[in-house]
Amino acid sequence: MARIFEYFVVCGLGPEIRTLDGTKGYHGTEYLYLPSLLDQYPPLNHTLYPPPPPQLPTCVLPAGVELFPSGFDSNDPLSYPRSYPIVLTEGDGSKIYVSCITFRDPVCEDIAEAYRIPPNSFADKCICVVSRSPCFRVLREALEEIFALCFSPTGSCKPLWDVIAHMVSNVPLPTPGKERVLFAIDNCLLSVEVPPKDGLPHADISFQPLVQCLDVDNLIKLFTAVLLERRILIRSNKYSLLTLASEAICHLIYPFRWQHVYIPLLFFSGVDYIDAPTPYMMGLHSGVDTSNLGMDGVVIVDLEFNQITTTEEIPPIPEPELSLLRGEILKLLHPNVVGIDLMRANFCGSSDQNLKIINKPWGEDHDLQLRLIFLKFFASILAGYRNFMENNATHVFNTQAFLKKRSRSTNQPSEPMIAQFLDSHGFLDYLESGLGSDENNDNLLDKLQDALGRGQNPLSILPSILEEPEIVTISDPDVGVSGSGAKYTYDRFPSNVRTEEQEEKRKQILAAVNGAIEYSGRQTPSSPSISSLERAAERERMVLDIKVKLQGLWLRLLKLEAGEDPLSSFEYGTILALIESDAEGIGGSGFVECIREHINSGWHGQLTEEQFIAVKELLKTAISRATSRNDVLTIRDALEVSAEMYKKDANNVPDYVQRHLISLSIWEELRFWEGYFDYLVEQSSDKSANYAALVTAQLIVLASHMAGLGLPDNDAWYIIETIAERNNIGYKLLIKLRGLLSHIHQLRINYWGVSSGKPQSLLPPGLSSPRLKDAADENQEPLEASGVGRSWVQSMFSRDTSSRTNSFTRVRKWASDGAAENGNARKQDMSSAGQKKTQTNVRILRGHSGPVTALHCVTRREVWDLVGDREDAGFFISGSTDCTVKIWDPSLRGSELRATLQGHTRTIRAISSDRGKVVSGSDDLSVIVWDKQTTQLLEELKGHDAQVSCVRMLSGERVLTAAHDGTVKMWDVRTDTCVATVGRCSSAVLCMEYDDTTGILAAAGRDAVANIWDIRAGRQMHKLLGHTKWIRSIRMVGDTLITGSDDWTARVWTVSRGTCDAVLACHAGPLLCVEYSASDKGIITGSTDGLLRFWENDEEGIKCVKNVTIHTAPILSINAGEHWLGVGAADNSMSLFQRPQERLGAPNTGSKMSGWQLYRTPQKTNAVVRCVVSDLERKRICSGGRNGVLRLWEATINI
Repeated sequence: MARIFEYFVVCGLGPEIRTLDGTKGYHGTEYLYLPSLLDQYPPLNHTLYPPPPPQLPTCVLPAGVELFPSGFDSNDPLSYPRSYPIVLTEGDGSKIYVSCITFRDPVCEDIAEAYRIPPNSFADKCICVVSRSPCFRVLREALEEIFALCFSPTGSCKPLWDVIAHMVSNVPLPTPGKERVLFAIDNCLLSVEVPPKDGLPHADISFQPLVQCLDVDNLIKLFTAVLLERRILIRSNKYSLLTLASEAICHLIYPFRWQHVYIPLLFFSGVDYIDAPTPYMMGLHSGVDTSNLGMDGVVIVDLEFNQITTTEEIPPIPEPELSLLRGEILKLLHPNVVGIDLMRANFCGSSDQNLKIINKPWGEDHDLQLRLIFLKFFASILAGYRNFMENNATHVFNTQAFLKKRSRSTNQPSEPMIAQFLDSHGFLDYLESGLGSDENNDNLLDKLQDALGRGQNPLSILPSILEEPEIVTISDPDVGVSGSGAKYTYDRFPSNVRTEEQEEKRKQILAAVNGAIEYSGRQTPSSPSISSLERAAERERMVLDIKVKLQGLWLRLLKLEAGEDPLSSFEYGTILALIESDAEGIGGSGFVECIREHINSGWHGQLTEEQFIAVKELLKTAISRATSRNDVLTIRDALEVSAEMYKKDANNVPDYVQRHLISLSIWEELRFWEGYFDYLVEQSSDKSANYAALVTAQLIVLASHMAGLGLPDNDAWYIIETIAERNNIGYKLLIKLRGLLSHIHQLRINYWGVSSGKPQSLLPPGLSSPRLKDAADENQEPLEASGVGRSWVQSMFSRDTSSRTNSFTRVRKWASDGAAENGNARKQDMSSAGQKKTQTNVRILRGHSGPVTALHCVTRREVWDLVGDREDAGFFISGSTDCTVKIWDPSLRGSELRATLQGHTRTIRAISSDRGKVVSGSDDLSVIVWDKQTTQLLEELKGHDAQVSCVRMLSGERVLTAAHDGTVKMWDVRTDTCVATVGRCSSAVLCMEYDDTTGILAAAGRDAVANIWDIRAGRQMHKLLGHTKWIRSIRMVGDTLITGSDDWTARVWTVSRGTCDAVLACHAGPLLCVEYSASDKGIITGSTDGLLRFWENDEEGIKCVKNVTIHTAPILSINAGEHWLGVGAADNSMSLFQRPQERLGAPNTGSKMSGWQLYRTPQKTNAVVRCVVSDLERKRICSGGRNGVLRLWEATINI
């Protein structure tokens, strides 16, 4: 029988203390620390249930763990325990319900002693019960009884964890509608029952908090936003209110379900997920600062102040349903909700049902009535919908016919709210799940429509309870038995009994920490009177002592037996502590020296599986610490010894430690390799040899290490080429070096396969690894709590609403075709320890005071005249929420801002230009034309009824504009008039393409239809139907049209015939950009899943020939030229691709599109961008961020 309680979990400050940013150790009470899972029942080795979700500690303590000098104080409300529920969503869409109590508990003595935390300190601790059943009430009551029993002065009759074990192991989940389970915690009797399955879904919450916080109008507005699947952020200063309001609104949309990301309580460090482009519903504590976020399009619901704000209009519910819904809610709420809706509308009369509950406090009857009110709304607005299901087997719904029928019955034009709702994931899921078919007899919506049609009471659709549920009593046989009468009392929440293995691991962690701190403390002289000679002698003794200890630890580490956990061993923990705590690098350099001496003494370097894991992780730490100190000597020695230590896999293939160090950033540093090269030349024994031969020999050594690390071929060649050119070795030797490097790289891939450390920029097809087992899992670093939380949120954004498979924004371990992320990072300096690396080819352009929302690059074609290139070719033009347009000249380094154009009153959405003018479109419904030279405002074009989404400068002083009012207009700038409305769509236009040579216009948007007009003939050519979601991107080249949609597909159309030639469906998210490569006659698509896909047309049709996974955020821009391809993503990552075989004159064989190869990508910074444009002629890519900053990357490439 299923249990109602899956787990009892305790989270708080564990033995491995880290701050929220990942810094190890205790740093004072002003810092917040990552929570850890401290105790649980059932234990980890239990097989009845899957383990608790790894993100649980981060989610139950969303702000982190805070330390305090004192515990509970009755005079300090901030010290009171807090009780709140949370809901977690798994990758498959299933929910986990958790009830939490957070309180201050004393810091464990062993942790306080190891980390030197002041005595009698307290830290946040959270106890929680985890369940798969939404029984919030019994979860809360049971947890509160456990908490009260723990701190009861009279104590309990049995140990607390025995009470918990009995509760978790023995309380069953009652049969819905048939059983009521009674159980006791000490002397408190609790009960739980579940309503029948054929009624409304189980909602064990009160809807009162939601209607108390929001008035009727805002409640309906939030309800509409949820139905239309907007991005919704709920704010409150109470954790419990965030979860209760989120759960309540999800129940009010029954029989439909929220299909997207659902995080009622978002951990504080995940606030940047608010900028995600896909629909979500998240709750965030009002104390978290979001002022640096753009919030563009987000529906912000402030429960404290009864406010809902958004930059995008939410279409209202149509009449008469709006008035009926509002009136019914008002009748139910009056007079229970006072101070919010106090007689906002004239209230008169009440039905008998409402009179029965009107004077009662809010209770379950009110909850039921509120849910029925919203269910009746759906019954009304979807009246007769079953008649428009054309095929019950596949649940095809004729939306257009339904809208026409409703329009005729209400004598009103088409209603945007209904159209958008019928296009939502929730409605489609409702149809696909069979709820909308006649075969399902449990569909309450259909039952209610039938009951209302017959004039019956709506309550008649609910199952009637004919008999009392059967009472099931769960007793504890150990309670009440005569015995010693012992009582168990506690001054803190007790720890569960640990196993010997757990206790030993805890002791090792704390011993390592304690030893590290003691050693660090010994480095400070105890007395200022010690002479410099004595101090030097003391330091030498200390260094010798450390090296002797390391030698012993190293030898014992090599004796680890098979099956023993290397990362939990005492030897590993102590060596790690000596490396991490040593500010002077004695531990790291000493450890590397131990390995080198052991190799020099005749050791062959072969390691067992356990030893390999430990040595690999220790070397990574030593190199990372040496990098922060700019200790090139230790890095160099570690690189060399890593090439000599190996293990053998199942196929007897040696796997060297060096291959697993690729994740370290030092290998991208040009200066490191230059210094290593100089060292090799100085150490060379044959200095009398020809200088060019000497240089070539040492470069071969460098190339071998680069191949051993798995450094991408293009990155390695850039470094080798730079050093070779600096030493003037001549082009013949340079060609030989290039061939050798390519040969080594190919041998490496044939030997090991694709590197698992970092994605590769060049992956020759058809090369497989001889290894049966890969080392991907070995190569993963231990996940921190915040990292686990972020991975969980990313997995939610990656959920497919139908199959619930992870695919979006997740960092991929393996890919069919990846690319190196930090190609230009090799140019960075190691100028000082701990400083951030800087890039000389990335410029930061500051000027906007709000998020950048539009970007345009002035191309050569726009400004070409008889004289040649105009000086403004290559300019970038940006628009922002600060209502300004700015012109940037990249040629003026340090003073790029050339002009600021002011005139708009709201956010800029689109920009275009020609030889002499700049045109911009805004949310203020206007289009403004500016003189590019004088920066004067020439014309303000008004005529659109909604925000302008697209603008395009045409020849002959004409401007083409599109807006959210569904119209496309052509303007004559000379006369300041609208020449014609050249196109009309049924909904907002989001993208537009125009061929000025043929007069063909293509536009698409929220109606999922691509419209084609012949402007010169004044007629519409085609309405291209096929997409089921918004079309966000469009590209027209000649007679070919490509569209990208939120339905996760791109479609290829023939303009003249109006036919769909192909559907490109390999992405796992909406397509935000599509591009056509004219030289290849191929297609490139970019999606919110972070993938870049290359498509090619052959005899069998269009197929995907290449996938690139260097970006982990939505692809915002793709710009293809003859030889170059620029890409920008929402995480501020950029990449530049090329076709090297064409550039070098080699024949092009096989797939053309797969010939695109990553050339360079700058180091990514932590920022969220809204728009990206490329200037391929000058190898520049520019991004505009939510922080108002432009990031201009110049890929300085020698072509």
